[in-house]
Amino acid sequence: MTVRADLRLGIDVGGTNTDAVVVDRHDVLLAKAKAPTTPDVTTGIAASIDAVLARLGDGRDRITHAMLGTTHATNALLARTGLHRVAVLRIGGPATRAVPPLATLPPDLRAAVAAGTAVVDGGIEFDGTEVAPFDSDAAARFFASVQGRAEAVAITSVFSAVSDRHELAAEAVARAILGDMHVSLSHEVGSIGLIERENATVLNAALVGVAETVARSFGEALARQGLRPAEYFAQNDGTLMELEYALRYPVLTIGCGPANSMRGAAHISGVRDALVADVGGTSTEVGVLINGFPGESGDPAGIGGVRTNFRMPGLVTLPLGGGTVVAGRERPVRVGPQSVGYRLTESALVFGGATATLTDAAVAGGRVEVGHRRPPARHRAALAEALARSDALLAEAVDQAKIVRGKQPLIVVGGAGFLVPDLIPGVSEVLRPPDHEVANAIGAAIGQVSGQVERIARFGVGGRPTAVAEAAESARQQAVRAGADPERTEIVDIEEVPLAYLTDPAVRIRAKAAGPLRFG
Repeated sequence: MTVRADLRLGIDVGGTNTDAVVVDRHDVLLAKAKAPTTPDVTTGIAASIDAVLARLGDGRDRITHAMLGTTHATNALLARTGLHRVAVLRIGGPATRAVPPLATLPPDLRAAVAAGTAVVDGGIEFDGTEVAPFDSDAAARFFASVQGRAEAVAITSVFSAVSDRHELAAEAVARAILGDMHVSLSHEVGSIGLIERENATVLNAALVGVAETVARSFGEALARQGLRPAEYFAQNDGTLMELEYALRYPVLTIGCGPANSMRGAAHISGVRDALVADVGGTSTEVGVLINGFPGESGDPAGIGGVRTNFRMPGLVTLPLGGGTVVAGRERPVRVGPQSVGYRLTESALVFGGATATLTDAAVAGGRVEVGHRRPPARHRAALAEALARSDALLAEAVDQAKIVRGKQPLIVVGGAGFLVPDLIPGVSEVLRPPDHEVANAIGAAIGQVSGQVERIARFGVGGRPTAVAEAAESARQQAVRAGADPERTEIVDIEEVPLAYLTDPAVRIRAKAAGPLRFG
């Protein structure tokens, strides 16, 4: 008998729990499970896979795709561990020598990732002409000087979004000297803005080793269960990328957790335009859904103390979660930022522990029934004050996250969603859809595959329609390379911004394409 192969496994790693779900071809949830997130992350992933497959039963042979949203890359940057040492080449001399490469990185991170830096002549003007010819000899001397020290290469050229020819030429030089080494090119990673794009490219190169380790561990955890699915990683705009694409662009996995939650919230609630509050064990993130996808941040993304300019969800983050510690019995009570995290079920008062948490406050306030005992009476006043403060901070975060006037619905997801009150200023209704506690893993499992390009265009032959069409086709091809079905990939967003104060009119065009997974 032929076994139907039509199930997907979605996994999301949070600060407290690692969630796993199995959904069918029509995005119907068949099984869900949670496991504590472990310090090494990988053990928690394996435990969540074991748990969800046990609940699924006999259907494991039908799983064809596995999607992972992980904090590995973020943790590596924050801890400065497991990072490759990178040879950093900027093509921008003599114009950009005043600010050397890596100048804006924190000193400890710069020491952890830098195998050497250089600025060579070259670069592109906004109109596609050369700032100066590319100095391939200087690039060759630099790459020769880092042999034996560099584990990856990051190449950034001035205005590479207009023309990538100098970066491609430098890549050829690097490969001729350093051999089969990972090379990150800035026109493939960041957008307009030299320093931020260079930073993002360096981080991408530094994270390649982390991504390879995660991919290997993920594959081994699946293999232990007899699974051989196509593997995907979640990225920070709420969509997916194939394993090989993720190994080339690991920096795009940073921030995927909140993006997964927001995509999952849209799916399980059926609401495509709303506010979303994802309340976990350690933190709360409030963002906005626009047409079913996370609204993007308009500010440069700061990661591990580094300013970058690739896409990230626009979020307001609070140090409030189910495990947040409530300290002191006298006013004013201190709420967070410390959290008991995955030790909640052994540390919180309602579970017989000795640490007062916001979960205890919610139980005392009648918002949820968990644990096996009520918080002691001597803690009640402090817990009531802590819950009121949590409500006030959440209301302020909702107000900051809103991008339109008037009231909007708020979708509450996450395991500690009970902390959100039913009435919040500026919110028309609070929605608590079924399976909200695993919305992040659902978001990973149902994700589409996307591609995005940003470039500066001058309306030459063919005019505006030709320039927009070329950007749209580039975005569509990028989505297909990342694993989207080429027959069903569509352009979901096009943005045009005229560049001011130029004698020759130019426009920044950003195009985004998305499509369902490619099966077979």
